[in-house]
Amino acid sequence: MALTTNTHVLEWVSEMAALTQPDQIVWIDGSEAQLDMLRAEAMATGELIRLNEEKLPGCVLHRSDPNDVARVESRTFICCEKEEDAGPTNNWMAPDEMYAKLREIYAGCMAGRTMYVIPYSMSVVGSPFAKYGVELTDSIYVVVSMAIMTRMGKEVFAALGDSADFIKGLHSKAQLDPEKRYIVHFPQDNTIMSVNSGYGGNVLLGKKCFALRIASCLGRDEGWMAEHMLILGIENPQGEVRYLAAAFPSACGKTNLAMLIPPEHYRRKGWKVWCVGDDIAWLRPGPDGRLWAVNPENGFFGVAPGTSAKSNPNALAATMKNTIFTNVVLKADGTVWWEGMDKNPPEGAINWLGEPWDPADGSKGAHPNSRFTAPAINCPCISPEFENPQGVPISAIVFGGRRAKTAPLVYQSRNWAHGVFVGSIMASETTAAATGAVGVVRRDPMAMLPFCGYNMGDYWQHWLDMAGRVEKLPKIFNVNWFRLDEEGNFIWPGFGDNLRVLEWIMGRCFDEAEAEESPIGYLPKVEDIDLEESGVDAQTLRELLNVDRELWKQEVEGIEEFYAMFGEKLPETLRAELEKLKKNLE
Repeated sequence: MALTTNTHVLEWVSEMAALTQPDQIVWIDGSEAQLDMLRAEAMATGELIRLNEEKLPGCVLHRSDPNDVARVESRTFICCEKEEDAGPTNNWMAPDEMYAKLREIYAGCMAGRTMYVIPYSMSVVGSPFAKYGVELTDSIYVVVSMAIMTRMGKEVFAALGDSADFIKGLHSKAQLDPEKRYIVHFPQDNTIMSVNSGYGGNVLLGKKCFALRIASCLGRDEGWMAEHMLILGIENPQGEVRYLAAAFPSACGKTNLAMLIPPEHYRRKGWKVWCVGDDIAWLRPGPDGRLWAVNPENGFFGVAPGTSAKSNPNALAATMKNTIFTNVVLKADGTVWWEGMDKNPPEGAINWLGEPWDPADGSKGAHPNSRFTAPAINCPCISPEFENPQGVPISAIVFGGRRAKTAPLVYQSRNWAHGVFVGSIMASETTAAATGAVGVVRRDPMAMLPFCGYNMGDYWQHWLDMAGRVEKLPKIFNVNWFRLDEEGNFIWPGFGDNLRVLEWIMGRCFDEAEAEESPIGYLPKVEDIDLEESGVDAQTLRELLNVDRELWKQEVEGIEEFYAMFGEKLPETLRAELEKLKKNLE
């Protein structure tokens, strides 16, 4: 029974059902009763495995096909009318050609299965930020995951009314054939199509597909921003909460920063940190002239390996109830384990492939990209503003990457245009641990390289144009927690101690801290970073803030090479910023 009279939704569902040929159609109303029935059905077929109800209440284990364990960038397409609008960093195919290819793959793919119709909202239903989607899927795993990751259910149809303004999403596991696996975005049709995958990153269409790739196009057209950023609230001893948004490429400690626990020295004084979001931020100019942000998601889709009581106690606590674990180890007592959780690999356990596992044989028990899908509300440091439909005001934007020598611990851009330049040149290094050799520099502007739904040159221009829309712009900073000494050890302690740097950043935003000029931007004065109980002395901090001109000259060459990809689309402003940097380094 349909949950809406919206003709746009009904016609589209009926058209997709005619194509995929499901045995039946079930409309998802978001009720716990319906979700419980679906979970029970998935447990009966083995799609989900119930975990120890006493130790992990409401938690289940899911295993994806061994050929289907991560996002597949090579099979991810942006199909806009003109190839140049997709840009050199996206895969492109003409929309008509791709639709024809997909129709062939989807034809009859749900025969013998149920099609589930999922109405969902990115951000709080009814919020000025909210955007609505309808995902059709033949996977119960997708339904129960979307119930965690989004606001899902019939109230979405009530909010949508008769409007055609919703994002269409069609997903089918089909045959899980990797040769016919596609994750495709049609920005001009507000449509996403995913087929032959069952892995969360490819099939939970509200996440990267809608909230970044499609939303970045909507933001460009409507004057707002969809960014791959955490949102953090820092409460000082006076009880003021100030907010920042931060972008990091993968493996740079983004989730750990989003759920940071202040060092003991700060906790004693009354500092607190609040998590508004760990992955995606939608930012809009507010009526007060500031930039306001929401986390459009309702849950965390986090990487399990390495998450521990030591590295990220808040993330671990978030997984203790009503969580879906994917591709982790199943212990004999019905709980879960993964590498880096502790130093005690379990005996008599089952690995991520569903086979008996002996840690002594050297194989990994959990897949390196194994995941937890956990309700944000479970997180002990979730912000009291998490459900605020207006979002939170952003004072600082922070970019970061993993650099052994080049980038200092922290620096501030001179102005908005220079800050966009700093974001556009963001990079991380791969390190070959065995030889201690510093590997390849990978550029990942604003951490958006795999997620920008249009040409990155136009995306940078959109960032620059925001200066005309936002009266009180956030200040922009770059951080690098990963400077190495000559022996290859990290110099900065990281984790909770990163708050020492964030305190200076917020001080700069509110004219409470000094800075010094450098060829690349403003640096903190050594005495302005609180080092008490950090184990770091003033001389070490000086080294962490050192700007090596020769290394930066090499950096300039890498930036020029990267910028060359964008040809005419590279904004003149960024070209000018690069020239300024060259001049400053002479």
